[in-house]
Amino acid sequence: MGERDRKNELKVFLSDDEKFILDEKWRLSELPSRSAFIRQLIIYGFVYDVNYDGLKEYTKELNSIGKNINQIVSLCNKTGNIYSDDVKALKEQMDKIWHIHESTLSKAPLENQ
Repeated sequence: MGERDRKNELKVFLSDDEKFILDEKWRLSELPSRSAFIRQLIIYGFVYDVNYDGLKEYTKELNSIGKNINQIVSLCNKTGNIYSDDVKALKEQMDKIWHIHESTLSKAPLENQ
């Protein structure tokens, strides 16, 4: 398909940030023109709708665990001692982090499916 076959103009308004991103991606693509780059995106590109709801809960849980760990560390710093119960509590918190992490990853979509 030659340039003469293209008679439908597309006009798009972009913010300064969007234009910068477009120009950088075009430059990195090494395609001869911005139009060629946009046509490539239209024909071969993909748009992904990603749901981050699971990450909100993940972040909330991690913040809670982080606060628990900070309380244990603060107590150790105040007393100058680390007790076996403190070490056990830290290990339990780390186990909880790994459990949440694995659970979150298991819900993530797999590539190429």
